[in-house]
Parts: sequence; C-alpha cells; structure tokens
Amino acid sequence: MAIQHEEAFETDLCEHLAAHGWEYSPTAEEYDRERALFPKDVFAWLEATQPEQLDKLVKPGASKASRELGRKQILDRIVAAQANDTMNGGGTLGVLKSSVGVLNAKFSLFQARPATSLNPTTVERFAANKLRVVRQVTYSTKNTNRIDLVLFVNGLPVATIELKTDLTQSLTAGLKQYAQDRKPEGEPLLSFGRGALVHFVATNEEVHMTTKLDGPNTRFLPFNRGKNNGAGNAAMPGTSPTAYFWQEILERETWLDLVGRFLHYRFTEKTDPIDGKKTYDKALRFPRYHQWRAVSKLESAVFAEGPGHNYLIQHSAGSGKTDSIAWAAHRMAQLHNTDGQKMFDGVIVVSDRQVLDGQLQRAVEQLETTSGVFQPITRGGDASKSAQLAEALLAGKQIIGVTLQTFPHALDAIEEHTGLAGRRYAVIADEAHSSQSGEAAASLKQVLTASASDTDSDTIDAEDLLADVMARKVGIGRISFLAFTATPKGKTVELFGREDATGTKQAFDLYSMKQAIEEGFILDVLKNYLPYDLAFNLAHTDAATGLDVEIDIAKAGSEVMRWVRLHPTNIAQKVAVIVEHFRANVRSELGGRAKAMVVTGSRKEAVRYKLAIDAYLKDHKLDGDLGTLVAFSGGVADTESGPEEFTETSLNPGLKGRSLETAFAGDEFQVMIVASKFQTGFDQPLLVGMYVDKKLSGITAVQTLSRLNRVIPGKENTYVIDFVNDPIEILAAFQVYYEDAELTEPSDPNIIHDMLTKLRSMSIIDPHDIDAVVHAWLTKSSHNTLYSHIKASRDVFRDRWKDAVDSSDDLEKGRLEEFRGTVFAFVRAYDFLSQIIDYGDTDIEKWAIFLRVYRRAIEREDSDPSAVNTDEIVLTHYRLRKLDAQNLGLTSGSPGELAGITAAGSAQPREAKYGLLQDVIDKINTLFAGTDVDEINGVSAAETILRHVVDNPKIQAEAMANTPIDFETSPTIVAELEDVGPPPSFGPVAVRVVGFRLMGALPSVVDGCEVAER
Repeated sequence: MAIQHEEAFETDLCEHLAAHGWEYSPTAEEYDRERALFPKDVFAWLEATQPEQLDKLVKPGASKASRELGRKQILDRIVAAQANDTMNGGGTLGVLKSSVGVLNAKFSLFQARPATSLNPTTVERFAANKLRVVRQVTYSTKNTNRIDLVLFVNGLPVATIELKTDLTQSLTAGLKQYAQDRKPEGEPLLSFGRGALVHFVATNEEVHMTTKLDGPNTRFLPFNRGKNNGAGNAAMPGTSPTAYFWQEILERETWLDLVGRFLHYRFTEKTDPIDGKKTYDKALRFPRYHQWRAVSKLESAVFAEGPGHNYLIQHSAGSGKTDSIAWAAHRMAQLHNTDGQKMFDGVIVVSDRQVLDGQLQRAVEQLETTSGVFQPITRGGDASKSAQLAEALLAGKQIIGVTLQTFPHALDAIEEHTGLAGRRYAVIADEAHSSQSGEAAASLKQVLTASASDTDSDTIDAEDLLADVMARKVGIGRISFLAFTATPKGKTVELFGREDATGTKQAFDLYSMKQAIEEGFILDVLKNYLPYDLAFNLAHTDAATGLDVEIDIAKAGSEVMRWVRLHPTNIAQKVAVIVEHFRANVRSELGGRAKAMVVTGSRKEAVRYKLAIDAYLKDHKLDGDLGTLVAFSGGVADTESGPEEFTETSLNPGLKGRSLETAFAGDEFQVMIVASKFQTGFDQPLLVGMYVDKKLSGITAVQTLSRLNRVIPGKENTYVIDFVNDPIEILAAFQVYYEDAELTEPSDPNIIHDMLTKLRSMSIIDPHDIDAVVHAWLTKSSHNTLYSHIKASRDVFRDRWKDAVDSSDDLEKGRLEEFRGTVFAFVRAYDFLSQIIDYGDTDIEKWAIFLRVYRRAIEREDSDPSAVNTDEIVLTHYRLRKLDAQNLGLTSGSPGELAGITAAGSAQPREAKYGLLQDVIDKINTLFAGTDVDEINGVSAAETILRHVVDNPKIQAEAMANTPIDFETSPTIVAELEDVGPPPSFGPVAVRVVGFRLMGALPSVVDGCEVAER
C-alpha cells in the first residue's frame, strides 16, 4: 500500500476512530445491503438495553428458526418505519428519535445524551450506543459500486464518506462521484429520509457535505473551519488540515450529539402561483461547521459561567442564523448545572413573527420529544400579548418567542411580577429578523429608556433593545444575553464582546462575510457597482428682490438640496435610468423572475418615485410588463402630487389584501420602492438589482446593499446603481464587516465628568431641585412634588431661550441648544457607561435620575420655520452621467474597527451664519457644477438630450451613412442616450428626429425637439 494513496488515508482515519470508541469493520461482510442495516449492531444494542422487549420476539429457548423469524420481523419493521414519510415521523432519523413497535414489543433504537446524570439508566444507555465504521461498502443490489466508508449508530446508517487524497485526486472528483455515480433511486442506503442522513466528501484540504443526493442537482455545502477568516481550512501541525473532521466531529460524544441534538427536518410549504396548489419541500438540517462550533461553545461557556453573562455571535448573512438560534435555544432550555438543576427557567427568543410562527417553531418541535415546549407570542394587541407573556412565563414555558415590539413587555413582567422573582432567563436576539422603522420604531422608543430611545436612527433593532435592557439593569446576574448579528454596532461589541489576549473586545464566535462569500452562501454585492455623477445649476426667478434676504446659510442649503431631490426633472431622469437598466440588465436574470429595489431618501421621495415610475411605464406601454410596489410607514401629504394623503394601501391597489412581502414574492410585481422600511431584515432571494438614491454610510450601507446577497439557484450577478454615494465610502463601510469587527477605540468614561461640568456651568439647574426630584422619584411619593421641581429648572431654560430669541442673540441660542443636546447625551452616555464602570458617586447618579425626567421638559416645541422659499428657485441645467462600472474589491488581512462613546456632548455650540440666498445658490452651483455642464445641459429635456447626441461624431457618421429606418436600430445612439441620461419622453420618435436632423430633413434643433415632444 503506497502511503500517498487514498487507501492509506482511509486506513489512518479508520484506525483513529477504532482507537476512540468506534467499532471498526475493515470489510462489509456483515452489512445487509438490501435493508441498508448492520444487523449485528441492531441486536447488540437491543440485547444490552431492552432485553425484556427483545425476548418477546426472539424468545430464549425457542428453536433457531423461531428466533430467526423474530429477528427478521424486527429488521423488517425497522425498514418499514424508515420507509414511512418523514412528515409522519418516518425515516432513519424518525426511527432513531422515537420507537418502533413490532407486534407486542416496542423498541428504542437510540439514546440521546441525557440532560442530567440523575437517572443512571439513561446514562448507561447513552454509554451503550454502538458506533461503527465500515470500509468499502458495496451498497447496491444492482451493481458493485462501493462507498469508501459508511457510519452506523446501533446498526442504522447515519453517514457515508467518500475520501480523496489531494496527492492523487481532488475534491471535485468526489463531488462528481456522488452526483453522477451514486444515484439514490432504488438504493436504500442513499435515498433521502430512508437511508443515511448525511453524505461527506473529505480530502486532505476540505470537507463538503449534503443531506440529499439528487443526481446532478445535488448541492454540497462546505463543512470547513475557515482559513484567515475565509474559506478552506488552516493548517494543523503534523496532520492534514481536515483532521478536525475525524478528531472533533467524529469524536464519539460529538457525533452522538449531532445525531441526537442537532439533526432535524424542515418542511417548507410552497404555493404554486398559477394553480394555488400547496406542496412541501423536505430538508434535513445538519449543521455547518461554524453552527456546530458556536452552539457547542455557547453550551460549554454557559455551563461553566452560569447565568448573567453576555455572548456576541457575529455570523454573516448566509450563515443559517435561524437554525443556529433554534439549536442554541434548545440547548439553553435543556442545560442543567452539576447539581442537576436547570440553568434557566426559560428562554426568550426575539425575532420576527414569520420566523417565530414558522421555521423556528418547527425546528424546536423537531428537536424536542415533548410537545408544547415552544410558545410564540405573536397574536393580539399589546394588552393581550402582555397577558399571554405573563401566563407563559408563570407557567414555566421552556422557550417563548416574542417580536421586537413585544419584548419590552416581557421585561416588564420579569421586573414587576412577584411570581417571577429570582427566575433566570436566557434571551436570544436575532438581529437579522428584528428591526422596526417608521411609526413602529417611534412606538417602540416610547417604552425604551434613554439607551435606545434617544438613538438618532429611524430604525430600532435588536441590538438597541438589548442595550436598553442592560441600561434598565433588569435581572442582573439572572439573565444571559445571546446576540446573533452580522453587523454589530460599536456599543454592541463593547457590551457583549469578549476581550482577547490584548484586551481588545471582539465577538464570542465569528463566521465572517468573507467566508460566506467565498463559500458561496452569499454574493458579493460590490462586484457590479455602477455610480452616477450628478451635475446641475440653479437660479432664482426674482433676481431683483428675492436674493437680498438674509437667511441661515446651513438650513437654507439643506432645504434647497431637498428641493432638488424632489424636483420632477431629477426624479424623471433617474426613473428613465432605473426602468431601462432593469429591462436591459436585470429582468433577464433568473429566467425572467429577477426583481429590484429602489432605495429613496424619504417617504415623500418614495411616493414621487412610485408615481413617476408608473407614469413612465404607462407612457411607454410597459405597465403590463412591469409592476411596482412602494413601502413606507404611515401617511404622506404631498399636495404637489395629489390632494389626498398617500398611504401604502392607496398606492398599492394590486395588493388585494396581501402583505407587501407576499405580493412581491409572486410574479406580478418586479420593483419595490422603499423609504427605510425593508432596507434591513427583508429577505427576498429574487432581488438582483438595487437603485440607490439615498445617502448611505456605515452599518446602514452594509445592511441595505446586503438585501441583494441572498443566494438562489441560477443567481450569479447583482447590480447596484448608485446615484448619490461615493464608491470609496461604500467600500469602507463593507470593509469593517468583511472579516471580524473589533472595538479598537473603547468608550471614554470620563466624558460623564466633562458633560456634568458643562451642565453646571450654565447655571440652569438648581441642585436643590435635583435632590427633591430624586427623593420623589425613589420614594414614588408625589407626582406633583416631582413636577414642581422639574418645572422650576425648565422655566429657567425657557425664559433664557425666549430672551435670546427676542434679542436675536444667536450665540446664547447656540449655548442653550448645546445645553439641551448635552442633557440628552448625558442620559444616553451614562446609561451605557454605567454598565461598564461603577462611578461610585451618588451625585452623578442623582444627576442621571433628574435629567432622565428633565430632558422631556425641554424638548423643542415646534420645528423652526423654513429658511427659504423654494417656490422661486428654478433648475436651469441638469446632467446625470453614468460613470465607469466598478468592482469594489474587498481586501483581507485587517479587522474592522469600531469605536465606543468618546466625545458625547462635547461639541461647541453652532452659531447660525447668515448670508444672502444668492450665496447659498452660488455655493451649491459650485459644488455640483461637475464637468462639461454648459448650455447644452439646459433644462428643456428633449432639447438637452438632442444637443448632446447631435454633437456626437459617431452618431453623425452613422446617420449620414444610413437611411432613417436603418438608423433607428443603431446601437451607438442607444449607448449615447444611456450615457447622457434620457428624459422619460425620449423614445423611438426622438431617435428618428436625431436621424432626420443630421440628414438635413429638419431645419433646426428646436423644431426637432418640438417633434420629439409631440
């Protein structure tokens, strides 16, 4: 036997298993290929664990023929149970997890690891499980094909392994062997459900696995540890990089855990969009390596540390977080300490309703042998949910599922109900499916404390909620938090991260974006990134008087830019690009089923984009070809677009009672226009294109563009068209989360002292009022007493603000604004930093209590009036130009850097700067002048485009060399029109106009434009 060949590799692996608790059969002589069982082990297990049941059929003292008949009856019933539908408890896994009845006997074929050691019988039965590896198994009754290794548990097949050494073969050869030569039809060992549960291809460098053989459609998944935060496996000293497979995964107790506490079925209901017929997809869930690692590490750490600790699991999109959460929830619910007492009285899972009511609930029910373990609280109003929660918590339900909106009520119940005093809980938060925006976020903020309610974001997610819980100090030492997120914020890493050897906080477990991309579980959305360059010029219609008014320059600049963004020309130009790019590039993907998302900067912009796209489709007779939906919360008043308030319902008449997600999943709608809503936590694998007209940065940029990265068979490309963002900034945002995100700049606890100094220096808050409010707050003695002392300091602030306004003292207004900002910043910072450091100063705590109430009393009463009247501003020139498409290449080797709170409330007050409106317009014109923006970019849409195209020498040559009819199909003119950015009305008629103009058939450009417009 040559040492470099596969046979030697096979021998090494088998001998290792034989030395670590496995039975080893060098040949397959005792294998029953017709039944796909190893009968010797079936009966060895039954004799060791259930002799009294076995004696009912294989009776001691009976004749040999009678005993053989009894054995045959047992084996045949096992095979029959394996052949039953997996949805009805059949299949190999069903047989292992339940029992098999044979006449008057009942047999259990497997013992999972017991939760405690209090029952010696189950401990002994767990130790009696018989594992066997069999070499060179001729598995078929139809041919002599062999599989290198087959693994059995108590005589039932659980895995097959094809080995390939990288010295003579390759991983691809093993994958092809399964796909082409291991046809499952009619093969008991290879049939899904009936046969082995998982199939591996292992080489020296990599391991891949699948739970379903399906000929050429077989999908193998990497089962690798990772290398440099990417795909593959790192070197292991003195052995192959894949040695972890037999040393860790096939270690006796690990393998029994995988079979007994990880494997479960997922049944997904599917509805045919044409005939409405419902069917089920059946899949067996076997953990990928990082899922097994994370759940096993969590169980070990919680067992060692006990309740009251935090764990941050940074797993990228595409990591299978829902399965990981189901496994983690099940483990936490079953975990006992060394005394045999449950570690937690319950597990609370925070996710969205669809996940809680569907995939997660079914997964937990599959993992559990008793029913009713999981209870989702997803129906009814807030009062109803609160009652359900209290009832479930008091009843000791093992796992309770709540939405982000409901979770604060769970905390209230834990904090206030005497029957729950002292109980311990594990809280598992699913960031990917837990976010709220718009009115839902505003409603949620009302029940949160400062840590989350003061966030500047218009979206609330699970990370904000967990930070809020810790600020409230609910269940200190009794609640463990397990946060699953792909893109942790700095505050999340600071609160939940763990220090490495250098003191840098990082995730408890990491599965990086880099590894997910390299392993093919998500797509790199930055590969096809197409930025556009915007240039324009503004003017004022009332040059005589309108430009002489003094205004706040900063506010006026913001308002003018908002006006530009909503300008019909701006939206119309971009709509033309969006629709034509979608038709030319995106629509054909996925067999014509591809979809796109348009990301807008505000709800009003979303409304106008919806109206403009629908109008474009109708004008170009495309409304029967493409359908659009718009998503935003609440209602939008836009008198320029219509007299009535716009809502999702009024703008989406095609919903017909369906949710936006359900409607968009069908074939009726291809484009979704969004404003915050659905930018995060929205999984639609058919999304291929994204058109971005909103400023994005940091984590928001990553979460938004990552809507495109979901994988589906046939999906290879994604397209990002970005009208406003700098590609360099987008790349930098993704780079933070490409590998591991670390807290490189911790929060500075001393900023609390700096902010207190600033607040005291303003002499607005009386220390006597602070003492009185704190006393009333802590004793809950008198609402009116508390109010009177809050009012005293509030009136000082209001009086000084009024005096500053009346005297036009902008510097004093700036100092008061800074005071107000520092009050809010102090509460937010103290609630966060007090979780990290004990200040040991009751005076600081008093200020925190006072300011938490006081901040609401000094909120702005009304928004400032508009700084400028935009009715008299006109857009004179406009150009939207396509730049070169880019592959924004992410780079390896450096961790993402996150920062904590370092300078809250320390900014200097902004003194309003006043100037003329002309100054504002000139400044904006300078910033957006671009290059080559001259008179041919004047805003008369058809004239602008026509002038650009007429001046093109290639177009001129083609027009002179062809007839008008031939010229209409010119690819050159189509490309030039796309580069220029055509207006909505610029269609085939305009193409003919260009041809005629160049041939001298039209006397002037202006006349040509009139024809085009008609």
